[in-house]
Amino acid sequence: MTRARLALEDGLLFDGISFGATGETGGEVVFNTSLTGYQEVLTDPSYAGQIVTMTYPHIGNYGVNLEDVESERPQVAGFVVREVSTVASSWRASGELHRYLAEQGIVGISEVDTRALTRHLRTQGALRGIISTIEFDPAHLVERARALPAMAGLDLARGVTTRERYEVGPAGAPFRVVAYDFGMKRNILRLLVEAGCRVLVVPATTSAEEALAARPDGVFLSNGPGDPGACTYAVEACRRLVGRVPLFGICLGHQILGLACGGRTYKLKFGHRGGNHPVKNLRTGRIEVTAQNHGFAVDESLFARGEYELTHVNLNDGTVEGFRHRDLPLYSVQHHPEASPGPHDAHYLFAEFIAMMTARRAAADPAAAAPAPQAGAAPGEMHRPAVPVPPASAGGGAR
Repeated sequence: MTRARLALEDGLLFDGISFGATGETGGEVVFNTSLTGYQEVLTDPSYAGQIVTMTYPHIGNYGVNLEDVESERPQVAGFVVREVSTVASSWRASGELHRYLAEQGIVGISEVDTRALTRHLRTQGALRGIISTIEFDPAHLVERARALPAMAGLDLARGVTTRERYEVGPAGAPFRVVAYDFGMKRNILRLLVEAGCRVLVVPATTSAEEALAARPDGVFLSNGPGDPGACTYAVEACRRLVGRVPLFGICLGHQILGLACGGRTYKLKFGHRGGNHPVKNLRTGRIEVTAQNHGFAVDESLFARGEYELTHVNLNDGTVEGFRHRDLPLYSVQHHPEASPGPHDAHYLFAEFIAMMTARRAAADPAAAAPAPQAGAAPGEMHRPAVPVPPASAGGGAR
């Protein structure tokens, strides 16, 4: 067993055992409260630049497989767990977690008191940190952690977006959607295709004019990492798309859309990450259990402007979880309705996107309108259809 050390910028140290790759890695240290789905967490591009701590104590017991990845490789900067299983016990497993991380060059540390670490991050907020298996000098590690770039102000979407546009879904699908890839998960594409869309995935820096040139029925704004305020190119594109085409944003896309609508965003103390966050749908009164992964939020001052309506609120801290325009075809949510592996309470939002595009088409040309799905219906249960991937030269995101 190889020794490993996690050093935080405020001087707190955690010693443990190395698993995965040896070496060093640095990033913002955050925690995720999911009970399952560690492979989806590892491969979610929204975690670029972050060392993820799993609060569930036993990780790796069902191994890894080729079907549950959300991008082509792990995207986390590092991984922290209480106990890692070196034996995979699942008929779906194609390998063990520690071997997978070693092959992919991801540095992990186990035998850490993740409960104490999580409590510290909740008190102090997300902190920069370094995991090392080669250096253990406390002062030097802490100094280097403090020298890492802060998450506020970082444009990470450029680093994980696809480099080339590509299409998924049947050519004869009823709807054509342009999807901005700010770090998109593959399950988003699966659900859009299941809902009846042919999806053109475009790089994060695509202009509004380029998107509209594809003649889409709607535009989707994906999840992604980093500070939405740093994505000025995306904010400007969204600003020019508002009112011209139906818009649906999630996570980073939701924050970018909020900025494009004249709102503000701010960094949360320790963020929301996990598969068990309660959200109230203010339009229906229902409580939805949601998957989340974000460190920034839209400021509620946006709703001082009467044309925007708050639609969802986080029941843990009251932050904005969704909004819509009262007249234009535009809405977004902070959580992940595509949630993979779950929960699936918010799947209905994809059907609402279809209904919004159907209504817009009917208003423009009633004869060309396609039947809308039943109100509130969600796409059918997923059978994990294969999602084509772009050329090998593409970057991160839904690859």
